Amino acid sequence: MRKMINTAFAYAIAAMAGGVFYREFTKFQGFEGRTSLAFVHTHLFLLGMVMFLVIGLFAARFDLNSRKQFRVFYVLYNVGVILTSVLLLIRGVVQVTGQEISRGMDAAVSGVAGIGHILTGIGLLLLFLSLRSWSRE
Repeated sequence: MRKMINTAFAYAIAAMAGGVFYREFTKFQGFEGRTSLAFVHTHLFLLGMVMFLVIGLFAARFDLNSRKQFRVFYVLYNVGVILTSVLLLIRGVVQVTGQEISRGMDAAVSGVAGIGHILTGIGLLLLFLSLRSWSRE
């Protein structure tokens, strides 16, 4: 359970930093409008902090780390959420600064963000499979 709480705490700090960066960076750049930076904060809070607080409750009841599926979930899910958040940050900085990027670079950013989403989804599937195996015992 401690590992889940520590993970949630790390995501909370990252989410707050993302929110402050979004607010201050857009203000400093004089940017008004929609940007992907706004989603970094919410992704890290919900998919990171809230998710691991809830998982911590399950961890208090079940020995989740004894399941291989759960250990794989933990790695894949975290890599996916972090990758997605970093690419949202990159996309947002490009939007706010008004930089022109090539079509190839734009596609690469979208593609890597998509990989992050896929890893997060696979992680969620593994989490549910891990929890279901406990419910059968």
